[in-house]
Amino acid sequence: MQRRWQVNRQLGSLYLMTGLMFLLAGVAFGVLGGLVYLFPQELRDALPFTRLRPLHVSSIVFWILFSSIGGLYLYQIKKDGKNINGYTLGHLQFLLLLTAAVTIMCCYLAGIFGGREYWEYPPALAIPIAVSFLLLGINFYKSVRREKGPWPIYRWMWASGIVFFLLSFSESYLWLLPYFGDHLVRDMAVQWKSYGSLVGSWNMLINGGAFYLMCRLSGDASLARKPLTFFFFFLGLFNLMFNWGHHIYALPVSNTIRYTAYLVSMTELLILGKIIWTWRSSLSDARKNAGLLPYRFLIAADAWIFLNLFMAILMSIPAINLYTHGTHITVAHAMGTTIGINTMLLLASACYACTRYFGGFSAAQLRRIMRGLYLSNGSLLVFWVALIGAGVGKAVLQVQTPDLPHALLMQQLRPWFIAFAISGVGIAAGIAFVALPLLQTLLLRRAKPEQQPQPEKEIYAYE
Repeated sequence: MQRRWQVNRQLGSLYLMTGLMFLLAGVAFGVLGGLVYLFPQELRDALPFTRLRPLHVSSIVFWILFSSIGGLYLYQIKKDGKNINGYTLGHLQFLLLLTAAVTIMCCYLAGIFGGREYWEYPPALAIPIAVSFLLLGINFYKSVRREKGPWPIYRWMWASGIVFFLLSFSESYLWLLPYFGDHLVRDMAVQWKSYGSLVGSWNMLINGGAFYLMCRLSGDASLARKPLTFFFFFLGLFNLMFNWGHHIYALPVSNTIRYTAYLVSMTELLILGKIIWTWRSSLSDARKNAGLLPYRFLIAADAWIFLNLFMAILMSIPAINLYTHGTHITVAHAMGTTIGINTMLLLASACYACTRYFGGFSAAQLRRIMRGLYLSNGSLLVFWVALIGAGVGKAVLQVQTPDLPHALLMQQLRPWFIAFAISGVGIAAGIAFVALPLLQTLLLRRAKPEQQPQPEKEIYAYE
């Protein structure tokens, strides 16, 4: 068991460290992108937005993938010692995903493209990503194939995330076939469908780690096995498969798709918010204090879930979607969910892992992490409001003055972009305050001998 745990600890820490470095790169590219909004002519040649945008988006996607997989390797441990322990498969999977990620970033820096939106790299680089997830699925299956008894909810989430990532990722490359690529409506419909399902698949990986964390902090293992929890899980799985429909309201597709999308759009946020709220209300004050550091990140994610749920409901109404789709309101929703929800949940998991498995934090590091939590979330709120303001302003101008040149339209939105850029710097600084102590802890502790994890005795509180 000791050797197997060491393998998992090494893989988990490698994934977490790599993910944190991509997170720092992603927020840095985001800040540069904000500057391009303010100075488009001056920075057009030195920092073209056509390169900064995919660099930013891909960095954040790889942050989500690496860190969520890192949590899977750390947490998928069973009492009998049989866990994800495929040394060769695990490290080969890591190397494939890392090689693909670094090559993709280099292609963007060099101006080499060839894919579609969000996957703008040359299509051949999708192969190592797909193979990496296939190896992850094999490793996960080897871990649980002799498992007796019902699975906890987080294990179902991890399995669903892996399977649907492979399916959706493969579907996103159907445009390579002439049947899809040569037909505009069919091509766009399949692309947006696959992207929506991809987001749902990595949300499953993230939520699986979040549920594991909630069970450990609360001391209530039954939370992961309750019938109501599984009901919401299957509703969320339905959401994963069908919540993409509101993206293609403007396309001439079947009304059934539109009606289904309207009913199920973004229900996953409501599901997760309901369960986190129930979990939080069941904790005693003593338990809250014992898990204060990761708990605060979970509470931040909880707040963003409800804020973005309200926006998602509005965006799923066709009459509103007609004006908001393709504006900065869509970007506000994407940033609110990616930073406010996904990143906060993953940072909660990273804080828990560092404290429990890698030696914990010093008092100075804890203070820095808490400052980063407050700064990043406060700045994100300003950022979110500024993007919504810019989106509403753009929609109004497009309706009132449809012949207004795009350059003049963007000039009238400049005050919102100033707030957007300044708050973006605040987000980047706050994320750095959190990520750097996590990286430092992982780097210092990763190579040291580590005992098999003991029952929950550590103190997670910020004092």
